[in-house]
Amino acid sequence: MFSKFRSLIFKIDPETAHNLAIKSLKLNILPNIADQNKGDPIFKTNLFGKNIDNPIGMAAGFDKNAEVYNPLFKLGFGFVEVGTVTPLEQYGNPKPRVFRLVEDQALINRLGFNNLGAENISHRIRSNSHKGLLGINIGPNKDSEDRLNDYLIGLRNFYDIADYIAVNISSPNTENLRAFHDETKFDELLNAIEKEKVKLKSKIPIVVKISPDISDEQIELISKILIKHKVSAIIVSNTTAKNREKLNNILKHQKGGLSGKPLEEEANKLISKFYKLLKGKIEIIGVGGVDSGESAYKKFQAGASYVQLYTGMVFQGPNIVGKIKKELKEILIDEGIKNFKEIIGKKLTN
Repeated sequence: MFSKFRSLIFKIDPETAHNLAIKSLKLNILPNIADQNKGDPIFKTNLFGKNIDNPIGMAAGFDKNAEVYNPLFKLGFGFVEVGTVTPLEQYGNPKPRVFRLVEDQALINRLGFNNLGAENISHRIRSNSHKGLLGINIGPNKDSEDRLNDYLIGLRNFYDIADYIAVNISSPNTENLRAFHDETKFDELLNAIEKEKVKLKSKIPIVVKISPDISDEQIELISKILIKHKVSAIIVSNTTAKNREKLNNILKHQKGGLSGKPLEEEANKLISKFYKLLKGKIEIIGVGGVDSGESAYKKFQAGASYVQLYTGMVFQGPNIVGKIKKELKEILIDEGIKNFKEIIGKKLTN
C-alpha cells in the first residue's frame, strides 16, 4: 500500500511528511501490519537482560518527543529509542532542515535536537507505559554552559523509566558536540555518569552513540574507555558530515548529517573495527543503511548484535520490519542457521 502513496508523500516537504506520519501513528490510522514471522525463534534475542522478539530497533530521531513508541512496537520493532531529549525545550535549527535525496535513498538533516525538553517528555512516558523495550537518547542543549551536566540531568529524568539510556555525543548538528570524542572529555563524561548512577542507586544500562567520522586512532582510544567504564553497548553510528562525493541528488551539498544507503558501507567497516577491539565485552548496535534482509545480514556479519533504522522506513514504508525479517529469514534458512546470532561477526572469523 505504501508504494501507491509514496510518490504523493514525496511531494510533501520531508519534515511535514514526518509530522504527518507521527500523527497517523498517534491516531492509529495506518493499516494493520501483517507480520508472518512474529515470535519466530530465528530472531529471538535478549537485550540488557530482557527478551525481545527481534533485533530490529527504531533509531532515535523518529520519535523525538516520545509520542508514538507503542505504535512503533505494533509495527514490529523489537526495541524503540526515543529522543534526542535535552534538559530544556528547544526549537532546533531554522527550517528548512530536512532534505530527501530520493536517487540516493538518503536524507540530510540539520534538525539540531528539536524537542519538548526532559520534564515534558518524562511526564509523557510516565503517563503512558511502554509495551516493549524502550531506550531514551539524551543530549545537551545548544546554548548550555555545562554540557556534561546536561547529560546528568537527562540521566536523572529517565533512569527509572527507561530500559537503557543512550548518550548522544555524535550529532553533527550541535556545534562542538563531537568534542566529547576527545579521550579526556569522553573519559570525564563516562566517569561523571558512573558516579551519578551510584548516587541514584541505579543499574540502568548506558549506551554511547558514536560518530562515523572518526579516525582509527580515535576508535582504539574510545574502545579502551568504553571497556574501562563497562558501558553496556555502543551505537555505530550516527549520521555523517562526509560521504557526499558519490551522491547524485542536487541537494547533496546541504549542510547536515547524511543518513541512509550512502552510509551503509562505511558503517559496516566501523562496526567491524569496533568488534575486533571490543571482543564481545560490549554489545554493538549497528545503524546506517538498514532497509532489507541483506543489509541487516551484513550488519550482523560485521559484528553488530542488533540493528536500528530510521531512513529505511522513510523509503520503504511502515512494513519495513516485516520485510526485513522475511528477507533475512530466507537468507538464514538457506545457510542452515537456526538463530541470527550465529552469524554475528562471522565475516571476520571466516
